[in-house]
Formats: sequence, C-alpha cells, structure tokens
Amino acid sequence: MKITLDWLREHLDGDFTVADVVATLNRIGHEVEGVENPAEKLAGFRVARVLTAEKHPQADKLQVLTVDTGDGGAPLTVVCGAPNARAGLVGVLGLPGAVVPANGMELKVAAVRGVESNGMMCSTRELELGDDHDGIIELPADAPIGTPFADYSGAADPVVDISITPNRQDCMGVRGLARDLAAAGLGTLKPLAVPTIDGRGPMAIEIRTDDAEACPAFYGRTIAGIDNTVATPEWMRRRLEAIGQRSISALVDISNYVMFDLGRPSHIYDRAKLTGPLVARRAKQGETVTALNGKDYTLTDTMTVIADDRGVHDIAGIMGGEHSGCSDTTTDVLVEVAYFNPERIALTGQALALTSDARSRFERGVDPSFLGDATEIVTRLILDICGGTPSVMTKAGTPPTGTKTVDYDPALSATLGGIAIPEGDQQEILTSLGFSIASVSQDDRRIWRIAVPSWRRDVDAAPDIVEEVTRITGFDAVESVALPRSDGVAKPTATPEQLLERRLRRAAAAAGYHEAVTWSFVSDREAAPFGGGAWSLANPISEDLKVMRPSLLPGLLAAAARNQNRGQDSIRLFEIGRRYLADAEHPTLCIVMAGNKAERGWQAGKAAAFDAYDAKAAALALLDAAGAPADRLQVMEPIAEAGIWHPGQAATLRLGPKAVLAEFGALHPSLARHYDVDGAVMAMQIFLDAIPAKRASGPARSAFTPPALQPVRRDFAFLAPATLAAGDLVRAVKGADKAVIVDARLFDRFAGAGVPEGQVSLAVEVVLQPAEKSFAEAELKAIADKVVAAAAKVGAVLRG
Repeated sequence: MKITLDWLREHLDGDFTVADVVATLNRIGHEVEGVENPAEKLAGFRVARVLTAEKHPQADKLQVLTVDTGDGGAPLTVVCGAPNARAGLVGVLGLPGAVVPANGMELKVAAVRGVESNGMMCSTRELELGDDHDGIIELPADAPIGTPFADYSGAADPVVDISITPNRQDCMGVRGLARDLAAAGLGTLKPLAVPTIDGRGPMAIEIRTDDAEACPAFYGRTIAGIDNTVATPEWMRRRLEAIGQRSISALVDISNYVMFDLGRPSHIYDRAKLTGPLVARRAKQGETVTALNGKDYTLTDTMTVIADDRGVHDIAGIMGGEHSGCSDTTTDVLVEVAYFNPERIALTGQALALTSDARSRFERGVDPSFLGDATEIVTRLILDICGGTPSVMTKAGTPPTGTKTVDYDPALSATLGGIAIPEGDQQEILTSLGFSIASVSQDDRRIWRIAVPSWRRDVDAAPDIVEEVTRITGFDAVESVALPRSDGVAKPTATPEQLLERRLRRAAAAAGYHEAVTWSFVSDREAAPFGGGAWSLANPISEDLKVMRPSLLPGLLAAAARNQNRGQDSIRLFEIGRRYLADAEHPTLCIVMAGNKAERGWQAGKAAAFDAYDAKAAALALLDAAGAPADRLQVMEPIAEAGIWHPGQAATLRLGPKAVLAEFGALHPSLARHYDVDGAVMAMQIFLDAIPAKRASGPARSAFTPPALQPVRRDFAFLAPATLAAGDLVRAVKGADKAVIVDARLFDRFAGAGVPEGQVSLAVEVVLQPAEKSFAEAELKAIADKVVAAAAKVGAVLRG
C-alpha cells in the first residue's frame, strides 16, 4: 500500500512531516518498507520557455531553440526534434548533468549536427510521467519559469510504501491509515464527506444477486449522458501516478481512486455493451471470459461472476471483462458496488492464479456497511468530472452488517498486554479507532461492552482490544521484566520437549546431516501418497501450499530433488517438525538419504550407495541420543502405508507391538519418482511423542560398578525358518536368563550346502557376566539349556 503526504492530508489535519508519518506507522504496527522521493529523479529538470525556434541549418527535422531558464542569465541554445516545439511554448528543460528517468542517460553539452545543444526539452515518456512521446511537454503559459519541475508537478511529495498485514483490511485505503495515525496522535481525522445524489427515475437496467452466499449485496445505479473523453483532473492523476497507477481514462481513474482512497473497489460498465439484467451468479462449468488483462479464463461452477443474458462480464471481486469496459465512446454507464464473500474470492483467485488490487481487498474483507456511501461517492466524482444524469440507487440483496460486541475489562491492558494504560486513555484510543463503548455490570464488577466498527473484521475478542490499545500506546512502553532467578541464575524456561528437539538437532548435525526447514503445507498431489491431508486451508497462500502436511517426507524429498538438480551426488537431510494428522499434530524427526554414501576412490573402489541399514543405524543412534532404550527395541514390520516403503526393505523400531518409536528403510521407487528424485532413497522417521519420558526424579540408571570377574562368551548355532527375523531370535536368547546374560548378537547367517531348504543357520554370540564367583560347568550347561529352550519358542533349534 502506497500513500503520499498530499493524499494523506486529504483525510488528516495536522502539521507533520514524512519522518513523523514513517515513525508513527512503524510504532503502531504498520511496517514501512521504504520511502521514495520522486523529486530525486527529476533533479535538474525545470520549467522553461521557448523564446525562438529556427530550422536547424544541417537537418530538416531538427530545430534550434533559444530557451529562457528563468535564472536571469542568457538564454540557452537547445537542439530539439519535437514537432510541437515553437516560440512561446512553456515546457520542461533538462539541464546538463540531469539524468533522464526513462533511459538513465546523463545530459551533457554536445554538438548536434554542428550546433551546440545545452540540454533537452522533454516529453512525458522521457520523464516517466506517461506514454506520450509525440512531442515535448506543454505546460500552461503562466507556469512559473525557472521553477524546479518536481515542485511544479507535485512530484516532490514523498511516497511511503507500507506493508499492510492480512488482518488489517481497513488499512487498504488511505483513510484507514489516516484513522490509525490520528488515534496515535498524529493529526486529526477529517469527517468523510458523503454526498446525497438525487436520482432521476429508476435504473435503466435491472441488477440482482442470484448467489447470496458469495454476493450477499449488489448496489448500483445508471448514469446517462457522460463524457469519458474529458481529462482526468490533475490532482487525481498526480496522486494515482505517484503510487504507480497509470492514468487510463476518467472513469477508470475514478474507480481506482476510490479504491485506493477508501479501500472500496467498484466497477463501471459501459451500458451499451450489456444485454438484459446484470446478475451476480455462479459461473457455468467451462464458461469462459476474457479479462481486462487480455487473458482468457475458464471458469468452474464454484466461482461467482457478474453476467447478463449474453455471458460473463466480470470475475466477481477480482477483474472485469475486456468487452464491457468503458471507452472514449461510452456515454451511458452502470456503476456497481457489491459485497463479496472473502473466502470465495480467495478460492477463485487461487484457482485462476489471478491477482488484482480489487481481489487483495475483497479477500481480506471490505466494509459491508459502506456500499451505499461508496456508490454515492463514485457517482459524485463521475458527475463532477464527466457529467451525466444519474438514476436512483438500486439495492439488491442485504450486506452482512450485524454489530459485533466484545466484553472487555480495561485491566487486561496490564495483565495481558504488559502496559498499565489509564482507562481514560484506552477509551480515547478505542473511540478514535471507531469503537463505541458502554459500561455494563458483570459478576459484581463493571466492564466495557464494546461495539466493533463494521470495517474491523479482525476484532473478535478481548485480546484483540488489548492489541489495539497497546499498539497505539506503543509496544516500546512494555516494561522489560527479568526471568525468575534462583541464586542469581535464571531458571530454565525450555520444556522437556524443546530440550529433546535441541539434543536431537545437535546429534543429527554432528552425524553429518544437513538441517532443512520446509513448508508445513503441501499440495494435494504431494499429500496423496500419504493418504492425503486431514486438514486443508480455506485461504492458502497458493494451491501448492494448501494441505497441512501428513508427513515431513514431501518437503525433504522436494529438497532432495532440488539438490540433485544442482549437481549434489550425496544428500543427507534432516528436519524436526510437526505432522498434522486427524487426531493431533505430532513432533517428528525425519531423515532422507539419497545418492552416494561414500565417493569412489583408489582405496574404496566404486562409489557406495546408501542402503536400508544406514537408515536403521541413524534411527538407533538418534533414539539413543534421545534417551530411548535403544538396546531393547524390537525390529518389526513397517506401518501399513501402501506405496511408501519398498517391500522387504523397511521396518519399524518398537517397544512392544503397539509402541512404534521409529520407522526406517528404502522408500518405494514410485514414491521417489513422484517427487522427481533419482535413484534409491533411504529414509527414517522418529516419532518424538512416542519416546517414553524419563523419570521425573531420581537417576535415570544406577551407578556403574565395573564387574570383578571377566565376562564369558559362548557361541550357539541354530537352524531356523528362513522367514524368522534374526532380531526375534537374538531377543529371545538375550531374555533366557536376564540375571547373567548381558548381551547377545548375531555374528553369522548362512544358507546353502548342509542347511535344509527353507531354513537358515543363525550364529549367536552370548555374553555371560559372573557376579561373585566364576561359573561352574554345571551352571554354564544350565544357562545353555535355557538359551536353547528360549530359541525353540521362536522356532529355532540347536544345530548339530
């Protein structure tokens, strides 16, 4: 949103500078992105009068001018090729040293066909003031000679560029910003002059709304006998061009001016191009329209349009149609001022990938109570500038103008906002912002019942009122309060969940993985392989960021694809974030590995790719860093998610059948292709909310005392079904005698000669730890019998 001081003063009385405006806007929550001073690019250009104009002796199309610059010195000689250059003309002279805005050329004293030229008489295009390049600028004969052109044209007024947050739809017009500035003490808000138009007779064309959900109200009137060939008033054209809007025609400029001035879009139709009633309705599936930007759009039956008997004339609330726009021959018009449902406008704009100044206002929510006044204001400007005879105003439908109230305790400014603001000051702030206040009794105390103005769609509850009074007072007035301390040391404020994430973030980075931060939103296409998203945004940034992610994998896979496209051949990415499922959001750590684990070399040979065991090792290492009992985890089948994991190359790590702490393995090749990742991709996910919490008090484990005796190792070879998971056998062996068996591990797996078909030989090393004395042979045999019996329970027998 851009404003100028001249425009701001149309609504705000007071003595203030651009520095005052910038400082106040930043203080009350409107971030100023920059201040542009148009006078800087017009430095060196001044109002000048042509005294004589003679034909150039060496060129038929050039003239030699003598020009009075108004400085009291001798006239300057200037060579000019403009057809309208003549004696007596008052125009704009660029002096030597000036830089032409249109092309960046610095003007110098130079000979043109043998005649010295001391500058250049300029056209509007060269000064970026318009598109006219047929001749030099012609100013009124009484324009003050010698005046800097920036001062004369009003371009010396700085332009302030403001970033308006999405919730402040009321500040999408100059008046809304003026209201906030006045509440902050910078000047006094002027009353808005709303004219009363006496219409003559009914409208010449019927208007109505057949889509009350998307267009609850549609106001309009016709005006006959207008002249659209008249020039836009200088003051209006100057203000529009200062904020980057090209002046097009009087009618278009009027509509644009009201939109930027009051935040209220409108549309003006050429009535001669309409056939039958003008209706707000749902589009027909496949219906098309050519918009004012010259592009064709195919519509769906979820979109609202303004149409007549012939077809669509307007994509409602976003952009008008090309064929019903006004031209120089327009004599009769229909003025439309409507209210459109913000959510529907946003969805239509996103679906069509179509943006406009009108859309940016309608999708935030315009003032539903301002339809009639806006119609009168637009009409008055048309009558004053273009003339004509207006009809009476027609009102189709009813805008949603119910009054919203909020119960508010003034003490909340201190307890919630951190600033103790006197009640009188709060009341003054709220009143100046348009709120009205009544005192009521509630639970034996007096509170305020505040009526929210119709233009403040963002205010719903007491905290919103606190925000209003504190931001206008200034957040810099919030007192700094030190954190609670014990013995001079600040008490920790991080939660156990935050500490866990920090620990895992450091561990993953130390293991060589690069942290990625991806969007929490994905497209429908990206969410589809994971069963789709449980939650979708009603007003997303774009269609590609519509669904709250059901997994962290889409973002990391997209990042992996981008890295591959940029030549990375070894990708190790991790992210800690939230998955958004139907029941809740779940904190998760996800790792993606693609490409080469080790580069080729004279010692290592060929490059080695990542495999599922790398993902498993990463999961176990990070679970151990998180404090999970990694040594007691069971490797079990993956979670049943069709299409995500490669069959036979993925598994889960669990504490019991239901407590899934992590899943790992190779992603299904079709999933990798879905995200345009080349080659095999390994992944791992740790579900942080499934990790058991440590005991609240006492040590996590008993103090370590080195054993007095050396451990004893025994090897066992078992024949087992080929379908038996080795981890199940190792876990069974380890639990055979928990008092003395301290570890067990698989060290060999063999299938082939000497092993029956359908079976495998699994060799397990068992570590025994004697306590007070060494094992006797009988004790060792008893332990061995327990190991064999435990193995038999899972289907393994001792190999003979």
